[in-house]
Amino acid sequence: MARINGVLGPIDTAELGFTLMHEHILVVNWSLRQAFASWYDRDEHVPHAVSEVLSAKERGVRTIVDLTPINLGRDIHVIREVAEKAEMQVIAATGFYWTEEPSLAGWPEDRLVELLVRDIEKGIQGTDVKAGIIKCGTDHFGVTPLNRKLLTVAARAHRATGVPISTHTSVVHRVGPSQQDVFEAEGVDLSRVVIGHCGDTDDLEHLESILARGSTIGMDRFGVDIFLPMEDRVRTVAELCRRGKADRMVLSHDACCHFDFFPADLMASAVPRWNFRHIPDDVIPALRKEGVSEDHIRTLSVDNPRRTFEQQGAY
Repeated sequence: MARINGVLGPIDTAELGFTLMHEHILVVNWSLRQAFASWYDRDEHVPHAVSEVLSAKERGVRTIVDLTPINLGRDIHVIREVAEKAEMQVIAATGFYWTEEPSLAGWPEDRLVELLVRDIEKGIQGTDVKAGIIKCGTDHFGVTPLNRKLLTVAARAHRATGVPISTHTSVVHRVGPSQQDVFEAEGVDLSRVVIGHCGDTDDLEHLESILARGSTIGMDRFGVDIFLPMEDRVRTVAELCRRGKADRMVLSHDACCHFDFFPADLMASAVPRWNFRHIPDDVIPALRKEGVSEDHIRTLSVDNPRRTFEQQGAY
């Protein structure tokens, strides 16, 4: 087994247990937060986040991977406080989101790689909390020149440190294979990469094309029924299990305890099951009804996350 970076200190991968591989404790725009004191209320948010994390813990979740990148409002102080109060194993991320940001355009790749490596080897935001995974993303614009640069930075930070990569994608725009192209060109072993948000489609041919190149796919937006209903997501996972692909999928919600992209009341009405409880409460029972075995459920929720983190080592 391996020792990996956790928010509260090193974690033995044998102790990861049931792991949610793509979640967020806090997504808040730093500029708005700094400009308007009322934009984010930490005193209100932290107890709510602790409650949400505890609700997952009560249902058997042992580890949460917080995939909030640097430029999506990552606040390691809040993440650590929530982890401490909930006594939950949390793994934090470094990396850059897909958005076209002028502040990232002019810097050479190697300088940006240094920043990510520092997060992994020394600590985040002046703390001793070290990142345990690299996040990057590509969305509806596809692999633009700046996006290619940010994917390249993630790939090089991965090769320097050995920690895995997990991505954000827009599956409707078929950007996952393009991410794999960039990683492959940088010498990344694609088995070290989780291509995220693949659960937003039931196009099995597309998913199998990603799997055929060795990557794990993130079936990680359970609860976001506006993109694809839960029943279709469950059937897709079950069918891939029947096709022998259970060892290349991970589960999660991409949920957030505070998410400032939209007003909270709108989010509550649009995605009422978007929380850390949905998979244990609803999805796993539905997978069982679809004929997914207990061995495969353990593979999806325990074994595959552990394998993702165990293959450490720079190269």
